Amino acid sequence: MTIDQFLAREAIRDTMARYNHAGDRLKVDDYVACFAPDGIMETRHDDPAFAFRYEGREAIRDWMSRWLERTRTSGVHGASFVRHHLTTCQIDLTGADTARARTYWIAWTDIGADHAGLYIDSFRKVGAAWLIAHRLVREDWRSPDSLFGAAVRNSR
Repeated sequence: MTIDQFLAREAIRDTMARYNHAGDRLKVDDYVACFAPDGIMETRHDDPAFAFRYEGREAIRDWMSRWLERTRTSGVHGASFVRHHLTTCQIDLTGADTARARTYWIAWTDIGADHAGLYIDSFRKVGAAWLIAHRLVREDWRSPDSLFGAAVRNSR
């Protein structure tokens, strides 16, 4: 591995951490800054109420802003806190300015382990930053007591 490859991987890991910190704390501008200008955020689900796709920073910003607004008024989920933890991460550099990553995550709330899954990402270097070009969030497990279960539906 070259120094440039090592630095690229660390920059990608930093973007992943920034994404989770910003998302858990509803820091909308910091969250949106993790995406390329034409970045895509999506999830697929058998139940359409849990599926979404947002293309471009403005669409992602609008979605995250709804989380913030509804949390202040009626709540998007029943948790008093949310903490996403990243675990095993495989990053493959696919070009000088592109990469793919697969990262396991688990979200903790007041009940403990609430839900878990996999981020399937494409990254692109934009200027000096490695940003998310496409993120597919796959939920593999949800606690029957999940406080987060209706959050996606409630953010529409």
